[in-house]
Amino acid sequence: MNPVGVEAMSDQGESADGVLTPAPAASPEVQILPIVEERLLLGKRQVVTGKVRVRSVTDEFEQPIRQSLDTETVDVERIAIDRLIEPGEAAPSLRTEGDVTILPIFEEVLVVEKRLLLKEELRIGRRHTTDMTDTSVVLRKQRAVIERLAPDSADALQDEPSPDTRSRTENNHD
Repeated sequence: MNPVGVEAMSDQGESADGVLTPAPAASPEVQILPIVEERLLLGKRQVVTGKVRVRSVTDEFEQPIRQSLDTETVDVERIAIDRLIEPGEAAPSLRTEGDVTILPIFEEVLVVEKRLLLKEELRIGRRHTTDMTDTSVVLRKQRAVIERLAPDSADALQDEPSPDTRSRTENNHD
């Protein structure tokens, strides 16, 4: 028995779909075997396996703060002087002694002659204090909420995330 030889292969024909067809048998001793070949056509396509929705949410929370507040108060003390200013004597002027500002107050009085009378002095002192105070301020912080959706779900936005998504995002905002 003769294996497929060159003669047999040259007698084979090819069909329209690319498959070899055997040629008519020339002799009963010669067997013709068809040779078959498979071909692969490779392609790819996009498949939606799920959707993701990401939105930003702003949370507000109170943050306690400690802040020092400076306060300045003014103490005014009136001290009666009632001393006449002699002619030719210089009238006392505004002066500062330490942290106290002294402002003289004058009054003209009628005497047989006109003289300047130092009526009183205003002593204006300043005190500076610093007090600690506790208060709260509202701070805002944004966070991203990510939801995995099935590929066939509607595109409409939900008002609130699902309970399992809410707990996942709330635990991550600190």
